[in-house]
Amino acid sequence: MKNHVEELRRERGLSQEEFARAIRVSRQTVSSIETGKYNPSLELAFVIAAFFGRPIEEIFIYGGNKE
Repeated sequence: MKNHVEELRRERGLSQEEFARAIRVSRQTVSSIETGKYNPSLELAFVIAAFFGRPIEEIFIYGGNKE
């Protein structure tokens, strides 16, 4: 799943560490989400969307199964 987390975080002028603290996860989790190595749980995706004040579908883009 693609996402705009890094872009939105940078727009706010936040480091990964600052953002991670704000949403109560590790910096490594933020890094993994931003690089697409980890898809957040639905609950965490909603936390991230609320943090940025955006609908979840504006942040996370599901590409479907590409098998």
